[in-house]
Amino acid sequence: MLRDLSLHILDLAQNSITAGAEKIEIVVASDENNEFLALSIKDNGCGMSAEFLASVADPFTTSRTTRKVGMGIPFFKLACDQAGGEFSICSVMNEGTELKGSFEIENIDRLPLGDVGDTVAFMISSAPQIRFLVTLKSVKGEFVFDTEAVKEEIGEVPITEYEILQWIKEYVNENVQIIFGGVLNEIIG
Repeated sequence: MLRDLSLHILDLAQNSITAGAEKIEIVVASDENNEFLALSIKDNGCGMSAEFLASVADPFTTSRTTRKVGMGIPFFKLACDQAGGEFSICSVMNEGTELKGSFEIENIDRLPLGDVGDTVAFMISSAPQIRFLVTLKSVKGEFVFDTEAVKEEIGEVPITEYEILQWIKEYVNENVQIIFGGVLNEIIG
């Protein structure tokens, strides 16, 4: 089991990268009553066949050739179940995949949100060619981070430059605090 939700985001986004996605959309949102936290990851990768999709939550189902088990999706589903939430996955061959999970915010078994900024910076550093859209939503507002907008702003400077990645990490984490502070205030205590 992974220790926080940001690591689940990283693991599941890696699946999207492996699936050949050019665009990965990540949404973290709380409902209007701050009872549930929803997490979705959507990509435009190669998708999955109906047969593979039917068994993807089974840890002994994997597309990897290096090992015979795949734990990312089963662990994410388990984290949702343990925190009183729900899990769903939808995939269409040659169109992409969308995973959705929800978690009761006050559930003692809900994993902490974790360091979302660090996760976003790491994803960008490992796959700078991919467009990442990260949306944070709560009753306090909405924040959207788009790597395409950052690339336009920085011009010729590579998005993988250390200073740019540090700024991204801090910028995303600052907005996590603005959007979720008091509800999921777990990055800065």
